[in-house]
Amino acid sequence: MKLFDGGRAPNPRRVRVFLAEKGLEVPLVPVDMGALEHRKQPVSSRNPLQRLPVLELDDGTVITESVAICRYFEELHPEPALFGRGALGKALVEMWQRRMELNLLGCVTAAFRHIHPAMKEWEIPQIPEWGEANKPKAVGFLKLLDDELANREFVAGDAYSIADITGLIAIDFMKPARIKVPEDCANVLRWHQAISSRPSAAA
Repeated sequence: MKLFDGGRAPNPRRVRVFLAEKGLEVPLVPVDMGALEHRKQPVSSRNPLQRLPVLELDDGTVITESVAICRYFEELHPEPALFGRGALGKALVEMWQRRMELNLLGCVTAAFRHIHPAMKEWEIPQIPEWGEANKPKAVGFLKLLDDELANREFVAGDAYSIADITGLIAIDFMKPARIKVPEDCANVLRWHQAISSRPSAAA
């Protein structure tokens, strides 16, 4: 088994944080995304979308998409449960994971890819207006999230989950995307500080 890894890029990091929470070690194959190595062999033959991360199992089976990879490891190693427990718990984690991905990480990523000069060769066409349009969307969602976090410790309830990991990655990625967490989002700032202090956050 080996994991083709893209360093500090959001989705590869999301899987590494998840594995760290599980206490799992998977051999990494570093891929220099800055040099566009993810568009060449050996990544392109395993993932025609030319994106990372890519997990290759011992029998040659390939799994792509960060959450799909995380789900695979959740099934193999169910503790600690990062996709929720029971019907309701799993549904709530799925709901918030989806919200964090679409309304926060997706918006932050769009802002970065469509505005940052280094992304000009990656995002074709690069549409700066679309990048700018996504900034207030991300901030608006953070204000909604702030209200939610007034009543609980973690995004999807009382336990740390994949939804918190997605949120951590998204907020950390706001810096290169040049988006700031509003100062009045005290609950978001408290939550982000807490999950950033977990050892897994350094993965």
